[in-house]
Amino acid sequence: MQDLENFIINNFGIDKKVLDFCLEKEELVKEKFAEIDRITEYNQLKVLNAMQKNKLSDVHFAATTGYGYNDLGRDTLEKIYADVFHTEDALVRPQIISGTHALTVALAGNLRPGDEILSPVGVPYDTLQGVIGIRKEKGSLSEYGITYRQVDLKEDYSFDYEGIEKAINKKTKLVTIQRSKGYEWRPSLTVEQIKELISFIKSIKKDVICMVDNCYGEFVQTIEPTDVGADLAVGSLIKNPGGGLAAIGGYIVGKEEFVENASYRLTSPGLGKEVGATLGITTSLIQGLFMAPQVVNGSLKGAIFASKIFEDLGYNVMPLSKEQRADIVQCIQLDTAKNVIAFCQGIQKGAPVDSYVTPEPWDVPGYDCQVIMAAGAFVQGSSIELSADAPIKPPYNVFMQGGLSWHHAKIGVITGLQTMYEKGLLKL
Repeated sequence: MQDLENFIINNFGIDKKVLDFCLEKEELVKEKFAEIDRITEYNQLKVLNAMQKNKLSDVHFAATTGYGYNDLGRDTLEKIYADVFHTEDALVRPQIISGTHALTVALAGNLRPGDEILSPVGVPYDTLQGVIGIRKEKGSLSEYGITYRQVDLKEDYSFDYEGIEKAINKKTKLVTIQRSKGYEWRPSLTVEQIKELISFIKSIKKDVICMVDNCYGEFVQTIEPTDVGADLAVGSLIKNPGGGLAAIGGYIVGKEEFVENASYRLTSPGLGKEVGATLGITTSLIQGLFMAPQVVNGSLKGAIFASKIFEDLGYNVMPLSKEQRADIVQCIQLDTAKNVIAFCQGIQKGAPVDSYVTPEPWDVPGYDCQVIMAAGAFVQGSSIELSADAPIKPPYNVFMQGGLSWHHAKIGVITGLQTMYEKGLLKL
């Protein structure tokens, strides 16, 4: 072990005091790590079983071009996703470029002029605000006569059931539930909480479509939102389910009718799921899904490790290191812009790609303030790889997520702390 510690100190420029502090915190979260391992084993076997059930073979790794008719690999991948998420159907495509795009496809495919969207968990993530039309953007759903209504969480972050009941009306066609916290200081939603919310909504209006933005949440628990009543669940393949191997893509899983509606928006009316060439990347999408539970495991351990370090330093963190995890995101309230920038620059120093780059805050399209983003990733924008980003505004929350392995997430958190320490921003 001493050789390992010396290697870290000598090759990563970590002060011994910083390293000793971090290793002490690692020992204190080992019990939580064991709990994560049990969840991972279940999810790994769930994915394996779905692949075996659908008789996955190397014939499914062949590429298609052009229209992509009769793409056996694509069709088999979608059957596997449907089985993993226990749904009637799935749309899993490299033509979906992000989680926001997947949500846009699902919304636009299932809504018509005069329909209304309801968010019962407060304001959606920044980029989705432009899609809906909360923030004015060309091509938003509001331009097509689709309206939006919102019910904020209560001060204790519980659901405002009275407000939700009042908000649901004859125009309410779809309820969008964001599982992760986005850039909000609130707990992410567990699947159990989502179940409770959906049950309440369905008791008021049975035919409303309940869609869950599942980004960052896949394989964090042994069940998914589609196991507890969600009609649709949507996510990105460069987050959890791509396992770090998917270079692009997104998924929409759920009831056959709603997935089919989304497919007509992704391609065109009359074509839907029948077209869409995979261009030889099906192998990475399938293998990424196979690896996803293990990669999520590393991400969760990194988040718990960071949480313990910063809560013991006196910072507000969400969630706490001992709390149940609903997604891979760790929020740390760092109090000042200098702290946020230093931590993100330290995360970048721990990256395998562009470790020599120094990230700075900049004007990112789709956001209302400058944002700093640290991500030395193999896939551009891949949130399952170790990254940290933060809007530069009070209370200066930084959102850390990802890590293709626990050991990489660990050194990334340590370099983040080291950068703050060497700039004189904290004392140990």
